[in-house]
Amino acid sequence: MPEYEIDEFKKKYPRLADEILSGKTKQINLQIQLLDPWRGYVPTVVDYIRRCKTVEEAFEVLDYLVKRGELTQEQAEKYREVLRSGGIEAFGGRKEDDYYYREAVKYWNKLARKIKRSESELEENIEETT
Repeated sequence: MPEYEIDEFKKKYPRLADEILSGKTKQINLQIQLLDPWRGYVPTVVDYIRRCKTVEEAFEVLDYLVKRGELTQEQAEKYREVLRSGGIEAFGGRKEDDYYYREAVKYWNKLARKIKRSESELEENIEETT
């Protein structure tokens, strides 16, 4: 994130600086909080299955979910049928150990590009108005 000295900020964004600095403020602190796309996310049965290395391991996960009451025996049997006929790949393939990390990197890179484009557009708009 770029940091600006007040004089540099005034030169680069004169109107915005006038608006912000018209009071007693001598320092500007901006904080950007990135949204976490997985906050509050609860994995589904399919998420658990896709983390398994073997069909047998997926069966064990299904048994565990039934035992915990998170899945009925009938629902588990439907998943078992799909696993028997198509394997884990029938659910979209195995999620590797760093799957969520790689997805997070993609998400934040995309967000960073979007922010950079927005900053560039803002700078162009400010330059056009000055």
